[in-house]
Amino acid sequence: MSRGTRGGGAHEDGAHEDGTYGGGVYEGGDRGASRNGAGNRTWSGTGNRARSGVGSGPADGAPRPHLSHRVPDLGALELLLAVARHGSLGAAAREVGITQPAASSRIRSMERQLGVALVDRSPRGSRLTDAGALVTDWARRIVEAAEAFDAGAQALRGRRDSRLRVAASMTIAEYLLPGWLIALRAERPDTAVSLQAGNSAAVAERLFAGDADVGFVEGLAVPDGLDGVVVAHDRLAVVAAPSHPWARRRAPLDPAELAATPLVLRERGSGTRQVLDAALAAHGGLARPLLELASTTAVKAAAVSGAGPAVLSELAITEELASRRLVAVPVEGVVLRRDLRAVWPTGHRPTGPARDLLSLTRDRPRER
Repeated sequence: MSRGTRGGGAHEDGAHEDGTYGGGVYEGGDRGASRNGAGNRTWSGTGNRARSGVGSGPADGAPRPHLSHRVPDLGALELLLAVARHGSLGAAAREVGITQPAASSRIRSMERQLGVALVDRSPRGSRLTDAGALVTDWARRIVEAAEAFDAGAQALRGRRDSRLRVAASMTIAEYLLPGWLIALRAERPDTAVSLQAGNSAAVAERLFAGDADVGFVEGLAVPDGLDGVVVAHDRLAVVAAPSHPWARRRAPLDPAELAATPLVLRERGSGTRQVLDAALAAHGGLARPLLELASTTAVKAAAVSGAGPAVLSELAITEELASRRLVAVPVEGVVLRRDLRAVWPTGHRPTGPARDLLSLTRDRPRER
């Protein structure tokens, strides 16, 4: 069993507040203490009841206690350094922003944890013991290393915060994200934003590849391997040019007629196509498309030109409906509604600018 000496009193090396001493537990108060020639008390081990392993560390094969249980935390080490600078426990407490009783308690806990006296207290102030001066030197190195660690972490956050890569399906990219990104610019003027637009399947691929920090999709559900949250709602509308016969009909389309008619459509993999395929699956499925185009803008232009009826997001056709370049065709018996979602790889919730963008999308009023 190792011995620890401190003026006016002693406690065993490795002592913890719960009574553990290194590899064992000390029981028995001051029994076993004796005076040495200098008048100090030392622990001889006689009269102490201890469980196996006291003072000798863990037995062979036994797990070694975690370092966090054996080394004081940074707050305690910073307090000790403040005591060394000021020579006063009260002044040190004020520097680190705690009360003097709390500072005294923290020093005592650290002494119990390390098993040595660190500070001698007197009416004239507080001074380090010889062991305290040595521990302070070690503490200074640890705190300096922690400061370097913190500076490195800040640099990583700064690099992360300097850019934001967004991947979004076409409708969201064209009609919702511009407003969200303008709002983000007001909050983070130094963040460079890049936007990659594609269909919902392409958005998922970019997230899986690490090429985007956050994505936005329009499909029926969150793609496998991604987490997400609904940020808005959307409805699909059947539209046609004023010259098309559907623009003049009074009775609503039924699902079977809609399914059997060749339409101008988005490509497979797009959120619009997914919703339409699912809605008409029970009615024979979609007929072969009249045209299959890779963007909302292209589908809209084809419909305006009279190429044929199309199915488009209501977000995309506000101006065309108002100017009568397109006419909305009523449909009954089928639900053409979808949720718009922000998505990210499972277990990796957005941080930094991506988190702020997500917050902006959810703070804005949603469509009903």
